[in-house]
Amino acid sequence: MDDDARAQMEQRANARGWLFAPTLWGLIEARAAATPDAVLAREDTGNELTFAGYRDACLRAAAGLYADHGVRAGSSVSWELPTWNESLVLVGALCRLGARQNPLIPIYRHREVGFIASQSEASLLIVPTVYRSFDFEAMARELAADRPGLEVLVVDRDLPDADPSVLPPVEPAPASAADAPVRWLFYTSGTTADPKGATHTDLTVTASALAMAECLDMRADDVSALVFPFTHIGGIGWLIASLLTGCTLLTTEAFDPTGTPAFLAANRVTLAGSGTPFHLAYLAAQRAADGGSIFPRVRSYPGGGAPKPPQLHHDLKAEIGGIGIVSGYGLTEAPIVVMATTEDPDQKLADTEGRPTPGVDLIVVALDGSRAGPGQEGEIRLKGPQVIRGYLDAALDADAFDEEGYFRSGDLGIVDEQGYVIITGRLKDVIIRHGENISAKEVEDLLYELPAVADVAVIGLPDPKTGERACAVVAVAEGQSFDFATMGEYLRGRGLRVNAIPEQLELVDAVPRNPAGKILKHNLREQFAPGRAVAAPTDPTPTPGGNA
Repeated sequence: MDDDARAQMEQRANARGWLFAPTLWGLIEARAAATPDAVLAREDTGNELTFAGYRDACLRAAAGLYADHGVRAGSSVSWELPTWNESLVLVGALCRLGARQNPLIPIYRHREVGFIASQSEASLLIVPTVYRSFDFEAMARELAADRPGLEVLVVDRDLPDADPSVLPPVEPAPASAADAPVRWLFYTSGTTADPKGATHTDLTVTASALAMAECLDMRADDVSALVFPFTHIGGIGWLIASLLTGCTLLTTEAFDPTGTPAFLAANRVTLAGSGTPFHLAYLAAQRAADGGSIFPRVRSYPGGGAPKPPQLHHDLKAEIGGIGIVSGYGLTEAPIVVMATTEDPDQKLADTEGRPTPGVDLIVVALDGSRAGPGQEGEIRLKGPQVIRGYLDAALDADAFDEEGYFRSGDLGIVDEQGYVIITGRLKDVIIRHGENISAKEVEDLLYELPAVADVAVIGLPDPKTGERACAVVAVAEGQSFDFATMGEYLRGRGLRVNAIPEQLELVDAVPRNPAGKILKHNLREQFAPGRAVAAPTDPTPTPGGNA
């Protein structure tokens, strides 16, 4: 991002009467001063945070982290908490201290957390005790035992607390966009076995949030559903959008298909996000109701993270109300680079992801390297104010950016004559389930460790509820046996997160490969697309967006 882009962001915010600041802490202070008594967040527990109360809670938590745990400007802090109001406070506290924070989605386990804590050089790892039957404290202490200098802080609903008078002065805002320090590390599971650390500044994540707020025409009286794991970059985006606009967030520790729609209804939700699994649950709740819209004030259904069936857009609009799904497209490395708007035609809302957001330069590159024209498929590549500077592992940057500086999304798509973007597939061998990236190679590498597995391919198959399901196609070694229960037990034992464990197993005589040895996954997808859905015998199917 350059200074022109930063100036344009401020002008766009001001034009709508919103606030803007070059740092997230500056934005927190500005919002607390502007609308101190307005509600920032309301949990389904009844707990509330006003904007002034949020600022004050952030200051006390920052003081506790500073005085008792040595967090300073530049400290690297990894944290893995559910969607609690305290998690929002932790974000603000670390911003006040100028720390480099690394939110981790709560499905990550030993393998991912251990790798990330080491690569990010975290000095502090913050986790709950036990959450959704998993002992996070035990995992964290086991990891810290092998990593000198890594302290574990176990919190549930009580953050460190101290008198803010002990805090050092607030760091000055960066003189230019180029000087903005990296304040965020968001890890994403891509096509490699190890997660990739994407480096963001306060300005890059704010650029994403501002674009989303503009597309949704957000207002101070909006009430928005933040019902997916807050530690996603999208969760941080919604926090910033609320600080920009003054709207209220409705938060829940974990999405419940029955309880969450009732909570949103009771609090008169206007923006009912945030993706296909949630929208399906809202539709089911409406159909189970005794008449009348369950969301009488709803304006739209923000979406993203997984493919949306066009019919779902039409059903939500017709049965509950509002304008339907307003979806967006982006990546952890470049969030909200494309999004629909509340003024787009109905057909475009149903069938596309919208158009590039302000400041985004999006191109489509055909497989032969030429620029694709309107309606022609190719890889989506882009530049924009929300694109990362690079990965924490700089060796990954050469493949991530092309020779002209465009970020390679790895996604296939087309741009139509009106500039609307349609995502058609992926170059990356990654499965997106409930908006979570699953590396096929990571799962394949673990299954290959089993003597019973002679060959394996992990593929993504369409699923109407989760977007995609992971299917393991296994050729069993001669004289061996292999079944679904064995697969699940082994992967759980190796510390693989629940959402990455395949939901379907297909046994074959041989995994098809071409003469060069490459697995013909497209053949397998065609063969098993209508395949049998096999539910895990010991793990419940994760609820939409649940922090399983």
